[in-house]
Amino acid sequence: MFRHVVLLTFRDDAPEGHVARVVEALAELPAHIPELKSYVIGTDARVAEGNADIAVVADCDDQAGWQAYRDHPVHQQVIAELIRPYVSARSAVQHEL
Repeated sequence: MFRHVVLLTFRDDAPEGHVARVVEALAELPAHIPELKSYVIGTDARVAEGNADIAVVADCDDQAGWQAYRDHPVHQQVIAELIRPYVSARSAVQHEL
């Protein structure tokens, strides 16, 4: 199993409700990307300052599956239209389980 974890922080000038729109769009990805075996999205509970806004944990069978997810056109569209225009910080890690 191959895991991808990403943390996203959005700029203060992101439109009202933008984080919810991103979560909604990300939640649709498993229906389009069969390589995703598990896909968990969470928003920060706002109990500590300085945290990211969204966490994504994506599990695939192997690195090739993660690459298929990473490069999938629907995923790339979400990144281009909803994430990249307003993201202020992104951090990610991939690792074997």
